[in-house]
Amino acid sequence: MKYSAPLLSALLLPLCTATLPAAEWSIPTAGNAYRTAPAPGDDGFARRGGGGGIAWGDTNGVFSVFFHLSQPATLDLALNARVPEGRSTLVTRVLGRSFTNTLEGAEFAPHQLGRVEVSATGYVRVDFQGTERAGRVFAEIRDLLVTSDTDGLKLDYVKTNQGNMFYWGRRGPSVHLGYQLPPDRKLTHAYSEITVPEGQDPIGSYFMANGFGEGYFGMQVNSPTERRVLFSVWSPFSTDNPRDIPEDQRIIALGKGPEVHVGEFGNEGSGGQSFLLYPWQAGKTYRFLTEVKPDGQGHTTYTSWFGDQAAGEWRLIASFRRPKTDTHLRGFHSFLENFAPTTGYQGRRGLHGNVWVRDTDGQWHEITQARFSVDPTGGGRHRLDYTGGAEGDHFYLRNCGFFNDTGQPGEVFTRQSTAAQRPEIDFEQLPRG
Repeated sequence: MKYSAPLLSALLLPLCTATLPAAEWSIPTAGNAYRTAPAPGDDGFARRGGGGGIAWGDTNGVFSVFFHLSQPATLDLALNARVPEGRSTLVTRVLGRSFTNTLEGAEFAPHQLGRVEVSATGYVRVDFQGTERAGRVFAEIRDLLVTSDTDGLKLDYVKTNQGNMFYWGRRGPSVHLGYQLPPDRKLTHAYSEITVPEGQDPIGSYFMANGFGEGYFGMQVNSPTERRVLFSVWSPFSTDNPRDIPEDQRIIALGKGPEVHVGEFGNEGSGGQSFLLYPWQAGKTYRFLTEVKPDGQGHTTYTSWFGDQAAGEWRLIASFRRPKTDTHLRGFHSFLENFAPTTGYQGRRGLHGNVWVRDTDGQWHEITQARFSVDPTGGGRHRLDYTGGAEGDHFYLRNCGFFNDTGQPGEVFTRQSTAAQRPEIDFEQLPRG
């Protein structure tokens, strides 16, 4: 601050006249924006070393930026943007208000949009749509600029690309249920059921039912026309490239069910993978059974079955041998994740019910308690749209969609008992491949 009067005069000014400067936030579109119309997709995203932004020319295209407010506030909005050719007109919509602005200038610079009053804590959505342009694109938008003089205001969003967080942040937080197992029991089987409510199954969803210390088993939405039941086991050799796994540490496929594909996977550890193309449906309940048995020779066999609960069916997915492993079932858990960054703004929810484990004596034990956790995307406050809980006789997990109900990692949920629905399984009749 500069003063035209002598310093002594400045010191004599009443302290009450001092005002705090407005706080400013720069929200990168590369990690916080989505194409929300006419459909999810990455058309319009310009990637430059992980720090690009959005640039589009389709008048039907709508891009949306999301950020979270710690309290009600007055916000002044602007864009860090450029228009490569001529001038363009953008319409910005937020909380029922609409601003129409003309942008021009081939260099990145601030462009004012307007002021909005936000009356509640939570997520704010800002939509951009182009209406007129002289060049190939309406604009290249690198950041949404937010300014506010609301005292104590905090904003949460994906701030940088450190750790590839623009990718992980757009995917959204993954949430988990860690089941509380009976103590001092050697466990051989995990059983659970999943129901996905209608409308809660966007592309990219993985509803994982039976997770264990060495792998996972659940169902995915891979495209508008493809859904899978997926079962994978990690190699004991740590690598993201399956080709690097030594021969004596490779996962061996021992058997598979009809129409099941068996191969390898990488990029998140490596190992053996199997999947069945299966048109599972939201609103129906499916059951999952996983068997974990050491073979007495320093290896462990993992086998998983899947079926429509109402139809009483069991289909073998696959059986794998994991070398250099001598264990029974451990670390039984479920999770919900989104593996498609383009759909990270769409919500998903899964119901996990009738959860059981079976021990080496053939006794079933019901699981009615689970501990909630979230991955670093949520734990680092890059995203706050995650929660879980217990409702009646089932647990639930929910993530993405930019809702305002944030869960508490470490919380323990207790569901009502389903003792009358204990699994009745003839293990001798299960298909083995």
